Amino acid sequence: VQLQASGGGLVQAGGSLRLSCAASGLILSINALGWYRQAPGKEREFVARIESDATIKYADSVKGRFTISRDNAKNTVDLQMNSLNPEDTAVYYCNMGGRTTAPYGLPFNRWGQGTEVTVSS
Repeated sequence: VQLQASGGGLVQAGGSLRLSCAASGLILSINALGWYRQAPGKEREFVARIESDATIKYADSVKGRFTISRDNAKNTVDLQMNSLNPEDTAVYYCNMGGRTTAPYGLPFNRWGQGTEVTVSS
């Protein structure tokens, strides 16, 4: 199973970007999906996540500005980011956990390669 993230770029403060992450491979099911980010000189931090019971969680710093969504048919997870500010500048990583078809039912947990978001003031 591999994840491919896209959608990063340079945007002015107050602008919007939409990140997308697609999973490919021998996927039986995807249970939990999320986005994390790592700013320069800082540790990776949680941004948003859809849990296996469909509960959605957001970091306090992005609540009301970011929206996470999934497309089960396409095995994708998106992150709509509005009202961006310079503090949102980071490399954004998607994460998915689920089970494979071969070996059947084998759990997996994968990270995307990261997509860079830069917000200018």
